[in-house]
Parts: sequence; structure tokens; C-alpha cells
Amino acid sequence: MSAGTTVAIIVAVVVIAALIIGLMAAGRRRRLQQRFGPEYDRLVGERDSKRKAEAELTERERRVQDLDIRPLTESARAGYAYQWASLQEQFVDMPADAVAASQVLVAAVMNKRGYPTGDRDQVLADLSVEHSKTLDHYRTAEEISSSARVGTASTEDLRQAMIHYRALFRELLGEAADTNSGQDAGRQDAGRPAEDRRAQELAAQDELAAQDQAAHDAAGSNRVASDTQPDETWDPVADEPVSNGHSDIPVQRTPRS
Repeated sequence: MSAGTTVAIIVAVVVIAALIIGLMAAGRRRRLQQRFGPEYDRLVGERDSKRKAEAELTERERRVQDLDIRPLTESARAGYAYQWASLQEQFVDMPADAVAASQVLVAAVMNKRGYPTGDRDQVLADLSVEHSKTLDHYRTAEEISSSARVGTASTEDLRQAMIHYRALFRELLGEAADTNSGQDAGRQDAGRPAEDRRAQELAAQDELAAQDQAAHDAAGSNRVASDTQPDETWDPVADEPVSNGHSDIPVQRTPRS
């Protein structure tokens, strides 16, 4: 074999290897983009490097695989849904307290599912692996909660926080999250006539109210059974509410003094 032929073979092998590596990298990138969605773009912007961002996202996947992430039992799911319905009732008279309790409840569900909740940044990183679609909702809700603690959140801000917390809460429970609610939905509807936006908002509220009522009714039936045979997996985070009525979050309501 001549030297020229040997060089040609080596060059061909190098080119083929480079193509294979490039295809593998492209496939990995598509998979990460599909799995992490907006979180992929956000992290690329923060790290100013796709390679660094992809390495971090891959490490997140490895970490979450090692966690004992598990679904909720039916009775636990019903119990948490019951508590959420009670918090929505509480919002009418004490919106700030309801938002603070919602934050605690969402953290309790995370913990019950197997997510560590000690470090906020780590919580966000862990949630991004399986709950990337609702991660921005959670971030926004946490920001409003911080404002509420120093008294700078309006009643409308608090209502938005409840909506954002609910998006992740429902997904953690295994339900379809209302990912188009809250501020994102408001931006999407910005170009529509006010009457159309108002009609859509009312229709969305009616739908969410019906869904919450169904969850509330299911929780009530499960509570009858749990009174006689408690489920050890159910870990309440708040006292049992006195009332088991239902009302959805109002569009605007001024808290009582």
C-alpha cells in the first residue's frame, strides 16, 4: 500500500469519526432542547456556551436519576387537592396568608414526591428535569412570595402567585398543568381586544373552577375512608380546614382589614 493511499484512508477515517461525533452531539442537543425547553435557552444565555449548558443539564439528569422520585398515592393526591381548595377559599379574606401557605404546600408535595427542598437553586435545577414547562411559573410565584413577605405585593400580584403555584402543584400531583395561565397568558393575549381577553379569562376561570370542584369532591370522598383507615403516606402540612366549600380565586378582591 502506497503512502498516498494510507494518508487517504487516515483522512477518511478522521472525517467519518468527526461526522459521527457531530451527529451524536446534534442528537444530544436536540434531546436536551426538547426535554428542558425554555430552561435550555435560559442556561445557554447564562453560561454563554452551549457546551457548558449542555454539560450542566446532563449532570442534572444524572442527579435526578439517583433521587427516589415517586408518584403520590391516590389518597395523598386527594388530600393535597383538598388542602389546595381550602387555600383558594382562604385567599378571599387573607390573600397574603393563602400565598404563604401555598408555598409551603407546594414544597410539601415536592418533598413527598422525593425532591430535596433545602436549597432553592438546587430545587429549581432538580425540577427542571421533569417539570421544565412549569418551572418559570414556580420562579415567578417565588418572586411574588418574596415581595409579599416585605409587603410590596398587590392583591393582583398575590392572585397571580396562586395561579403560578397551582401550575406546578397540579403537575406534581400528576394532573395537566395550566401552563398558559398567569403572566405568560397575559402577554400572549396582549394584542386581543379587551372584551375577548375578558371573555377568555372568565371561560378559563370557569374551567379551572370545575376542575378544582371535581378534585374537591374526590378529596371529600377519600377523607371519609381515611377517617377510619388513615394512610401513612399522607403528610398534612396544615390544620384541617373548618369549611369544605369551594370558590375559585377571584379576579380582584381587597383583603379585609
